[in-house]
Amino acid sequence: MPGMPPQGMPGGPMRGPMPGNMGGPMGGGPPQGGYGQYGSYPGTFGAQPPPANDPMWGYFTAIAGQDGEIDAEELQRCLTQAGFTGSYSPFSLDTCRIMIAMLDRDLTGKMGFNEFKELFSALNGWKQNFMMFDRDRSGTVEPHEMTQAINAMGYRISPQALNAILKRYNKGGRVFFDDYVACCVKLRALTDNFRQRDVMQQGSVTFQYDDFILCTMAI
Repeated sequence: MPGMPPQGMPGGPMRGPMPGNMGGPMGGGPPQGGYGQYGSYPGTFGAQPPPANDPMWGYFTAIAGQDGEIDAEELQRCLTQAGFTGSYSPFSLDTCRIMIAMLDRDLTGKMGFNEFKELFSALNGWKQNFMMFDRDRSGTVEPHEMTQAINAMGYRISPQALNAILKRYNKGGRVFFDDYVACCVKLRALTDNFRQRDVMQQGSVTFQYDDFILCTMAI
């Protein structure tokens, strides 16, 4: 890809987290109501144009095309050509789809520049977290390590919920990096949807059926 560095974005996965609002490598903070703390998500509506010296802008425009946004296939190509996953297997198209869905606040199925930067910030934190437990650099972690990784991100969920997560995302008793990221994306997106409705931060909300379907099926 023209203008893409061979080993990831500036300040990328092997050099510490990129600028963003994840609050550090784990992306977490004090849990409230049983869920992790990720802060607010800045939207793109009414945003000022990015500065000309922003290095991410050049990478974004190289893949965004004329519409100024990127879809799942373009995102997959970007992450693969940038070498973001390093020695790990490239992200699947399904994982790239839910990455976009996590930040697709206008439900276009695409991602603008601000969301693009926010995603890379999150991915850097998740990769650092994964590498803490993947000590042999096999590209996988064991189920109990996955549990530790989820706890390290600030989530406090029941053993039953953790067991359901592990059954969903393990293959042959191991959790691969792609599945780990897919799990992180879904946890963050569903937590964000829940927090928006938990205005009293009590860890309890009431959903209308259609709203529940919208929150869960879009991810």
